[in-house]
Amino acid sequence: MDAFFASVELLSYPELRGLPVVVGGAGIAPPRSLPDGRHEFARLKSYGGRGVVTTSTYEARALGVFSGMSLMRSAQLAPEAILLPARFDAYRDTSRRFKAVVAQIASTIEDRGIDEIYIDLTELADATLPLAQRIKAAVFAATGLTCSVGVAANKLLAKIGSDLQKPDGITVLSPEDLAVRIWPLHVKKINGIGAKTAAHLEKLGIHHIGELAKTPVDTLTQDFGPRAGVWLHRAANGMDDSPVVTWRAPKSFSRETTFERDLHVRRDRAELSAQLAALCARLAEDLERKGYAGCTIGVKLRFADFHLVTREITWPEVMSDAENLLHAARRCLKGKLFTEADQRRIRLLGVRCGNLTRRDEAAAQAASTPRPRQNELPFPT
Repeated sequence: MDAFFASVELLSYPELRGLPVVVGGAGIAPPRSLPDGRHEFARLKSYGGRGVVTTSTYEARALGVFSGMSLMRSAQLAPEAILLPARFDAYRDTSRRFKAVVAQIASTIEDRGIDEIYIDLTELADATLPLAQRIKAAVFAATGLTCSVGVAANKLLAKIGSDLQKPDGITVLSPEDLAVRIWPLHVKKINGIGAKTAAHLEKLGIHHIGELAKTPVDTLTQDFGPRAGVWLHRAANGMDDSPVVTWRAPKSFSRETTFERDLHVRRDRAELSAQLAALCARLAEDLERKGYAGCTIGVKLRFADFHLVTREITWPEVMSDAENLLHAARRCLKGKLFTEADQRRIRLLGVRCGNLTRRDEAAAQAASTPRPRQNELPFPT
């Protein structure tokens, strides 16, 4: 899907089409309705919090604003950009609709998140280009949104192709296109090559996919190890045997929040505990909606100096309700994590549930799940 969250917002606010729009997280005021039916929108320059960009329109991206960037930094690049709060319920609903309509055309689908899927078209008799056009038309009819499609012999090349003609594009890659269309691209265009690997490759004088493809496997395995070295060589040469996986069990669910101000571990104890309870409630909703329970509960703390601490605990029984998640999270925060004289401040708080089991399989264990303790605050007095 093209700039998915931002595109969903433009359905509600079509007057913003063609403008730089940034969607952020919590703490952002929604647009204000005016008596004449128009809307008054916040500008990025007026933002004073610590959130990050969830997504941005292509007009904002042209100004240097991308997902994951701090909103304060984004305001320096695009101060007049429109700022909207994220509405995840709307995004999830649109995601379900676009995936459902694609499934009516091709049922072998790998779900890769809220805005992306892989589709196996092997068994369909339709010609490739008309089939891609049919999929795009169906998605637009169901959602009012455009998507970009890459069609290739494997998932790796299809992923690269889907980015080549965004937005609203179709890219069909044949084996003959590898040298002409793929090799001139930067190595980071290969899904799986991140910033660290790309930086290491650049130190070796390898910037483009074609240069990587021509690097001997022995050279790559010496620097990256046998497994990663072979994968890098195969990927650069357009080789990928990974199947379209129609179902994948999640490994964990998590929720976290970055505070508008750093919270003192002692003086803001009540607020920190309330934030932890709220995160556990949201995590419980996620588990309920997806039908899972878990027995490993973890917490994450990022202090004001960006020092990161994680703790986890594994129970003999699974849990999914907010009270038990909160009890387990509090247990993670006990012990030597805080001192009586602690003066630190916390920037981010997160909670995670892992070692998942389907709720229907875990029902027999529910009666023996330990009950939470009431009025238990984990932060030091």
